[in-house]
Amino acid sequence: MALVERESSSLPLIQQAALLSVSRSSLYYQPREPSAEEIAIKHRIDELYTQCPFYGSRKIEAQLRREGVVITRKTVQRHMREMGIVAIYPGPNLSRRQHKEHVFPYLLRNLTIRAPNHVWGIDITYIRMLKGWMYLVAVLDWYSRYVISWELDHTLEMPFVLTTVQRALSTAVPVIWNSDQGSHFTSPHSLQLLQDAHIQISMDSKGRALDNIFTERVRRCALIPLVGRVQHH
Repeated sequence: MALVERESSSLPLIQQAALLSVSRSSLYYQPREPSAEEIAIKHRIDELYTQCPFYGSRKIEAQLRREGVVITRKTVQRHMREMGIVAIYPGPNLSRRQHKEHVFPYLLRNLTIRAPNHVWGIDITYIRMLKGWMYLVAVLDWYSRYVISWELDHTLEMPFVLTTVQRALSTAVPVIWNSDQGSHFTSPHSLQLLQDAHIQISMDSKGRALDNIFTERVRRCALIPLVGRVQHH
């Protein structure tokens, strides 16, 4: 969809849709604004998840019901999926080797980070807005907690992640790049940028629950002030 040229193109939209294998109707789709109720529920889910990142949909549903919100677990799961969040906890079968393509080993075990640009981390988080939400992707230097690069978007499409990675690498190159095993970070396009820069790639395994909680806390505390001014627009 990002490749569609809506103006100043020699190809009609119908032809562009055919060449890019996208639905013609999707070119004209105008997303509806979320309801005030949905915004309030998602904001509350975000608060609960920040306080207890090990809460899954079952516990979040139970807490919302205790607060008087009539909601099903299926709806909570859908909201969490749209928000890009998932409960953090050690998964089963941790001793089994991961055969997932494009997944790299975790390199930070027992590692002492002593200088800037030694280890960078990247992650995506949900940002509450007055009339909805956006997604924030950011690259952090783990030593200094300095935000190397960041980008906002209203969807979880891939381009805003690639833009953030490219901008970060234009300033410096870390020794190790750490992320989770999310689809954005195991994408061949994203990995190629790192491999071309000869960076060691590290990915949190499913058992690295405490590391993930640490990253989540640092990320939210350090990054949300960056977008505070957007709240007023």
